[in-house]
Amino acid sequence: MKIVLISTYELGRQPFGLVSPAAWLRAAGHPVVCLDLTRQELSDSDVRNADGIAIYLPMHTATRLAAKLIPQLRQKNPSARLCCYGLYAPMNADYLRSLGVEKLIGGEFEKELVAWASAPNGAGAVPSVVSLERLAFQLPDRTSLPPIEKYAHLVLPEGDYRIVGSTEASRGCKHLCRHCPIVPVYKGAFRIVPREIVMQDIRRQIATGAQHISFGDPDFFNGIGHAVPLVEEFHREFPGVSYDVTIKIEHLCRHADLLPKLRDTGCLFVVSAVESVDDVILTKLDKSHTRADFVHVVQKFRDLELTLHPTFVPFTPWTTIEGYLDLLLVLQEEGLIENVAPVQLGIRLLIPEGSRLFELVEVRKIVGPFDPESLVYPWANSDARLDALSSRVQEIAAASDAAKWSRSKTFQAIWRAAHDTAGIRVGDVEIKDLRPVPFLSEPWYCCAEPTKDQLVLLGAAPDRKNAPAAVSGSAEGFV
Repeated sequence: MKIVLISTYELGRQPFGLVSPAAWLRAAGHPVVCLDLTRQELSDSDVRNADGIAIYLPMHTATRLAAKLIPQLRQKNPSARLCCYGLYAPMNADYLRSLGVEKLIGGEFEKELVAWASAPNGAGAVPSVVSLERLAFQLPDRTSLPPIEKYAHLVLPEGDYRIVGSTEASRGCKHLCRHCPIVPVYKGAFRIVPREIVMQDIRRQIATGAQHISFGDPDFFNGIGHAVPLVEEFHREFPGVSYDVTIKIEHLCRHADLLPKLRDTGCLFVVSAVESVDDVILTKLDKSHTRADFVHVVQKFRDLELTLHPTFVPFTPWTTIEGYLDLLLVLQEEGLIENVAPVQLGIRLLIPEGSRLFELVEVRKIVGPFDPESLVYPWANSDARLDALSSRVQEIAAASDAAKWSRSKTFQAIWRAAHDTAGIRVGDVEIKDLRPVPFLSEPWYCCAEPTKDQLVLLGAAPDRKNAPAAVSGSAEGFV
């Protein structure tokens, strides 16, 4: 069976959700074409010659883009069997089936994809499945994707950049944060990719030019016994190659003794989904950390000369204008303005199908009917100024990206917009402890609603480095 695997968006990285199943399918004898539509044009000939087309849906943005793409695929090849896989496939099963998708796979998808491809005309196939089976992972096959230099790169404080490779050492997550899209699928389970598979994948990417590795694990410290030996071996073998990881504030507090290990093995920065500095909101989201924990981690990182990239979901049903101003003040006082991508300051909470947020009575009271096109339950803040401010901050972030403003200049604009919304006249904010930090050229966020332009962008020029551009809208959040 000729298979086309498609990724519509994966945070500026080579999609692990394509290169891993490509290896499995090829090993089973299936010819495979991989298409990353953020870096490649949609190939009409590949689509028309395919027996089966499988689309990777790891997040909300990818799913929205895929929903616009599927009718085009069906028009180009009406007889091709369609499959969607990844976190958002089973969560949106009814809607995707209405578009003509025959198979939906969540969780550990590689083995199930092979079974789908190998079954004649889908005979005996269960339409929707979530697998948490412990797989014998195979070495990812990256041969048919654009080279890694076409993807997001690492920007260094001195103005240089490094070519970035990416991989995953684990999937799923132990934790049950209420807003996280991993939870409805994995339900607290996580799965390890064997260290030797990870290292072989890294070796191949470094051999093709990677100077930095971005680990895509939802939480790198879910399995300490796996993570620490991995970075030790990584550093022994490649002492001149840096890396970044994503870790919960809760884990950064609990395993503070391991932070020097990260620094000493080449970790340039740690991403952490802080989400809020309001303890009430953190409790609603079941984040298992407090404002004080966050401030403690910031100080610890400063002492160790490590870089923290906190991410946020500033606009929630519980956000107040005073709370938003407080968030900006904390970032200013803690010297974190350079550490936060401007897009982070305009993100609204997404409430997708299956969300644990529905455990909260107040959420059930405020949401509207599920919108299958936007794939969320819509909500509005009781203070309409907050919804308008979210849109304004998104506009500022997009304008700053287009004009290449510095993060401090963008923060000044957001600071003024927020105070104007509150009816408070202020001048420019004092920028404290301004130190440039390393960051990836495509800002990290779990995902956000795509803009209208991105929804029609179903292919991109092969040399495009930062597609999609800064994304406005809402975020689900990871760890």
